[in-house]
Amino acid sequence: MKLRFAPSPTGLLHVGNARAALVNWLFARQRGGAVLLRLDDTDTARSKAEYAVALEEDLRWMGLDWDESFRQSDRLELYAAAAERLKASGHLYPCFESEEELRSKREQLLRQGKPPLYDRGALKMTPEQYARAIANGKTPYWRFKLSGMQREWQDGVLGRRAVKLSALSDPVLIRADGSPLYTFTSVVDDLEGGVTHIIRGEDHVTNTGVQLDIWVALGGDVRALSFAHLPLLTDSDGGPLSKRLGSLSLRQLRRDGVEPAALAGYLAALGTPRDPVPALPAALVAGFDMTTISRSPARFDVQQLLALNRRHLHGASFESVQARLPEGADEAFWLAIRENLDLLGEAKTWFEVVRGRIVPPPQPEEGAFLRAALEALPPEPWDEGTWGAWTGALKATTGRKGKALFLPLRLALTGEEHGPDLKTLLPLIGRATAAERLAVAAG
Repeated sequence: MKLRFAPSPTGLLHVGNARAALVNWLFARQRGGAVLLRLDDTDTARSKAEYAVALEEDLRWMGLDWDESFRQSDRLELYAAAAERLKASGHLYPCFESEEELRSKREQLLRQGKPPLYDRGALKMTPEQYARAIANGKTPYWRFKLSGMQREWQDGVLGRRAVKLSALSDPVLIRADGSPLYTFTSVVDDLEGGVTHIIRGEDHVTNTGVQLDIWVALGGDVRALSFAHLPLLTDSDGGPLSKRLGSLSLRQLRRDGVEPAALAGYLAALGTPRDPVPALPAALVAGFDMTTISRSPARFDVQQLLALNRRHLHGASFESVQARLPEGADEAFWLAIRENLDLLGEAKTWFEVVRGRIVPPPQPEEGAFLRAALEALPPEPWDEGTWGAWTGALKATTGRKGKALFLPLRLALTGEEHGPDLKTLLPLIGRATAAERLAVAAG
């Protein structure tokens, strides 16, 4: 068994493509199959080396690996040889029509109420006409002659699917400049590389019908292939999940502080009846079941992802995050703040509260109370019982309770109205710093 993930390095990896990569990986690893990473970079105008590097970095960040990899740009000779075989067998034929001529043909067919399919006019060229076009400096592009039959398969997600090739135009496989298109190179690579299972987005269903036809023309056995097409993701309102939204690239989610375990767990459960569990891919293999993926579009909800991220952080060990915490942060600090974090980057703010030199907001209206709190501040050493003893004494002497008691103290000590439990945070702040902040806030 071999599966492949084949992104184009024309932009940053988007959550929709990351989901496809994850499902391929889980399916393969669960069954002992191999995973191929193929970079579809034959579009030289849009493909960039920095995107290729980012793709691999982001996949590894999410916990994915692969058994082999290659770039299509390194295999042009292989595609050229396959094209020659198709030309020799009559499956690939030259065309000279310009885009303007093709547009005119399509418009005319539409006016007649007919589908705007290519009329195979190039097949009517005589050898003399072909030679004359070449002599006049024209360079042909090459179309694949579809069989016209109906290609069918049992889809691993969508069920029985069929594509009527008679309802499609013969696809262009080779541009006039000699460069091959994805529709062609993908088949050559899958056939040559022994790919057995293809899992990709539902937007490729029609491509699958066409590519099965090319597969057969190149001598492949369609019984050796299995397909599964994942319904596309929508946004939280049910609209298309635009790949142009940079905020939904893995690179941006990483910068925002989303944990790989949260993203992997969310994407693995998306479109299934299972509740998402934050976990890296290796821990998700055993529970993965592609047959539970719904045939309907799945909604990608950033708020649900962030909720899962919170859940993951709240249970994360110090060892798992230590390298990404501010220098000097220890386990006591992490245990004190982790249940108050949405994103790991917020730890920096609380480290400033504990070890930094924050200036609390002035509370002149609470001056008398804060000065009383300063006078009642217990001597060190402090532990988790210090906060309760201190506020209990203040409650008895001032008559304050609830928000009137706790909020002025929290603002003075942390500069924030909400945050970690002060019974664990106060010992980390220490008596000298607490006294200084109470005095500043009291004015």
